[in-house]
Amino acid sequence: MQEVKVIGAGLAGSEAALQLAKRGIKVKLYEMRPEKTTGAHVTSDCAEFVCSNSLGSADITNASGLLKKEMEILGGELIKIAYENSVPAGNALAIAREDFSKAVTKRIEADSNIELIREEVNEIPDGNVIIASGPLTSDRLADSIKEFTQSEHLHFFDAIAPIVEVDSINFDKAFWASRYDKGEASYINCPMNKEEYERFYNILINAPRIELHGVDKSAKFFESCLPVEVLASRGVDTLRFGPMKPVGLIDKRTGIENYAVVQLRQDNSAKTLFNLVGFQTNLKWGAQKELVHSIPGLENANIVRYGVMHRNTFINSPQILNSTLETKKRNGLFFAGQITGTEGYTESIATGLLAGINMARRLQSSPEFLSSQSSLRNSSLSENRRGENPEGLNPLTLPRETMLGALTFYITDTAHLKHISSRDNSIRYLPLQPTNSNWAIVSPIDLPKKERKNKKLKTELLAKRSIETLEDFIKKY
Repeated sequence: MQEVKVIGAGLAGSEAALQLAKRGIKVKLYEMRPEKTTGAHVTSDCAEFVCSNSLGSADITNASGLLKKEMEILGGELIKIAYENSVPAGNALAIAREDFSKAVTKRIEADSNIELIREEVNEIPDGNVIIASGPLTSDRLADSIKEFTQSEHLHFFDAIAPIVEVDSINFDKAFWASRYDKGEASYINCPMNKEEYERFYNILINAPRIELHGVDKSAKFFESCLPVEVLASRGVDTLRFGPMKPVGLIDKRTGIENYAVVQLRQDNSAKTLFNLVGFQTNLKWGAQKELVHSIPGLENANIVRYGVMHRNTFINSPQILNSTLETKKRNGLFFAGQITGTEGYTESIATGLLAGINMARRLQSSPEFLSSQSSLRNSSLSENRRGENPEGLNPLTLPRETMLGALTFYITDTAHLKHISSRDNSIRYLPLQPTNSNWAIVSPIDLPKKERKNKKLKTELLAKRSIETLEDFIKKY
């Protein structure tokens, strides 16, 4: 019996393991926690949400929302568990992070095809392997990956936002609302007038930060997850047009649209903890306390977790991976999750889903598996018509008309990284920069000239095309 070793029980690794297990494939799922921690994780549970507790929009006309729908169509397991453990967040899918992780852990521990092994893996194992060790890959495994790939790792920074107790919030100043009153009033909003905002801004830009050392000084921030102090450094109004924009948030007690608003989002199912939306930070803890307490309504807020920053590691996927997420150098070795250069929870789960499906297809193409697994005919997305050549189960490259297909193509293709020097016409390839799901990477759609600026129509048509393309693709394979 062939088995698969999955390295890392985070979002991508957990999804990959469950995909393999439900296809009758034995999995050894390795997780170094709690034997060795990362500095960002706080539990030993599988699929822990480290930063925000939001998976982003659930609307299919949003790129992240479409990716979620595609995962549902492909038979994703974690997306089901996420909806089962969701908390109110307007149009977004936010989860009670502890409940979600415990539910995933319970599923994995109860699955007879998965053996959860609590130990650190120091080097790439032989055999069939999915590396989903995440952006916080341990140093020894990272060295092994570096040796295998013969390329330097790339780094960027990610940060975590503070979390406060809801009972310590002053609702004489704060109010409940969702932007434009869409859905349930599920966000806590702390309004600021111009004077209050300027005071907050001055505290922020002068606050001491935790110093970055050594190689970290040359690393970059991921643009969609910038620390609040980095955003503030770009100009006094940057935050008011970003995470603190007041548009669509009216306090019905006053009828006023404020100068700026700090939003807090539910973090646990008991509604006792809320995190500050868009407030990832690397400020020293004392400075964080002063900053949070300067926000109207949070003057006496009890901060149960301070924001922290950590270095994320990812491979140079265009050099290393095929669009199936299998390595070019070695069959049966896949990478998944943020270590591939994708950014975001949804993207991590989605690449774990694809890696799990493609590993299963590679194994199910073998005569050994076909002769031993009668359940193959009933397995989702891996079903091959009776009597056909097993080559039909080769790893899949999803169409670029789909969001997941576009995402995996983007992180594994070199064309967009090609740079021709204007000085001597020499060609070099720029390093991959992490990306999340977005409409710019999807194959374009033709629209009449008069409709090309109609963003709503364009995203509706792209989403419809993606779903139809994916459903047709599944029927074919």
